[in-house]
Amino acid sequence: MDLGEPGDSPWGDVPSQSSSRTPTFNQEDSTTKTRSQDAESSQQSQSSIKSPTGRPSRGPIRRLVAQPTKLEAADDPLGPLGPLGANGSPGADAQADEPPVPPLKEQMVIRTTMPQAAQRRAGPADPHRIEDDDSERPLGLRAPPPVQAAQPSPVRAANQPSVSIEQAAKPSFHITVGDPIKVGDLTSSHIVYSVRTKTTSKGYKQPEFEVKRRYRDFLWLYNTMHGNNPGVVVPPPPEKQALNRFESNFVESRRAALEKMLNKTAAHPTLQHDPDLKLFLESESFNVDVKHKERREPIPGESKGVLGTFGINVGGGSKFVEQDDWFHDRRVYLDALENQLKALMKSMDTMVIQRRAMAESAGDFSASLHALSTVELSPTLSGPLDALSELQLTIRDVYDRQAQQDVLTFGITIDEYIRLIGSVKQAFSQRQKAFHSWHSAESELQKRKASQDKLLRQGRSQQDRLNQVGAEVADAERKVHQARLLFDDMGRLMRAELDRFEREKVEDFKSSVETFLESAVEAQKELIEKWETFLMQLDAEDDETVFYRPPIYQNTDKAPGRGDTAVDRARATIDEDSD
Repeated sequence: MDLGEPGDSPWGDVPSQSSSRTPTFNQEDSTTKTRSQDAESSQQSQSSIKSPTGRPSRGPIRRLVAQPTKLEAADDPLGPLGPLGANGSPGADAQADEPPVPPLKEQMVIRTTMPQAAQRRAGPADPHRIEDDDSERPLGLRAPPPVQAAQPSPVRAANQPSVSIEQAAKPSFHITVGDPIKVGDLTSSHIVYSVRTKTTSKGYKQPEFEVKRRYRDFLWLYNTMHGNNPGVVVPPPPEKQALNRFESNFVESRRAALEKMLNKTAAHPTLQHDPDLKLFLESESFNVDVKHKERREPIPGESKGVLGTFGINVGGGSKFVEQDDWFHDRRVYLDALENQLKALMKSMDTMVIQRRAMAESAGDFSASLHALSTVELSPTLSGPLDALSELQLTIRDVYDRQAQQDVLTFGITIDEYIRLIGSVKQAFSQRQKAFHSWHSAESELQKRKASQDKLLRQGRSQQDRLNQVGAEVADAERKVHQARLLFDDMGRLMRAELDRFEREKVEDFKSSVETFLESAVEAQKELIEKWETFLMQLDAEDDETVFYRPPIYQNTDKAPGRGDTAVDRARATIDEDSD
């Protein structure tokens, strides 16, 4: 079969090769248009030769499909199968068999190799790997840029650790009691303390303020808050003392106890919102404000307070028998704890008295040694005696300081919890009163109901009286309900308060014992150091300048035989005063 030119293809209507360099681009377009027109004309002619029934014939359809393959008007030198059957030259065959050059855009997709390092552009590396020339981009998938590990922020590390929302919203108080000053004459003398408060609470006018208070003001605060908050363990103030109440050690121990009382009260989640605490800490005219408050609202006493506001009678009633085993066990435990703490406090007082007696004995011993050193003629003996006298004075100071520290660290904690147990027992008594109030309200309700039943049996002749008794029964039922709710709420509150009491007791005693032991160790270390120094001085017998000896100056103005020692100067001063 003659195929014409080597580049001709019998299927010219399906070109498989294309080149931008062929000059017959327009000619191919015109040829394609001609073929499409011929196909349309043939389709029209075939459509006119249909069967009468409208069913198409299969024969003409085959001729219609094969018809475009017989058209040879197209002259395509680059057919899909190349020059079939032509005897061309070897160069032409190689050129015809050569695959077409892929476009540049496809070349980017099929790249699978990375370029050599030597072929990369010289210069500093681009951290973002953005390059101007596409040919110099790395082949294959581009690796993501390196990501540095997350480093802890220095600002976050410097901040304090986060706290809960409840703790952040809770106001903080820092209260100090200081500057005790004795005021008044002989009959009305008392100690006035400066109470300084720093708080973050928005209920106060300023974040920092200072007021003056005396002991009875602290006592008023304790009694008032006990009446306002039944069932709450209110931190109590220290006990009164009639004798030696102006002694420095007693004043200091009372000041520390009052300070701890206020800080514990302000740290309590319920008591810190009490308006009487705000009045105590902030009022500049405290006495006047208290009098006005007492006129408007009398101080809650034994038969008043929360129970009295509901109109419930707070009578003693019969003997209370605890029905709850949990409260019974806690009451027995508190009694035993109180007895043990009182015994410990007694031992602590004995130890403090002994330390002070030892300090006093050390002072007397020092005075005797100093007197002996002044009359001793031998300087090798008078020097060590005088040094030992000075050492005994140091020992006296250490014993005095340690006795005071024992009282302020461990003794004050023991005394505080003895008083706290008394406050817990007072809360127990308030719960007993609530129990009696509940049962007395029930008894009153039963009486009202009995009167109502009696009137109902009499008929409707006393309708007004029946209505009145019905109102009294409803009021008695309301009081019973309120008394029962108050008793139950007080029980739940006291459970929480006793749990808080146990937690704080463990923390306070642990801290007090640690401070007590640290002060004892430091005192013993100081004594050991002093004794070792004195022994080293005794071992240096050849050195005469180790011990200090009072110098004796010869002065012609003084009487013969009169020295210049400490004793001589004291005697001279006495003589001059007598003159």
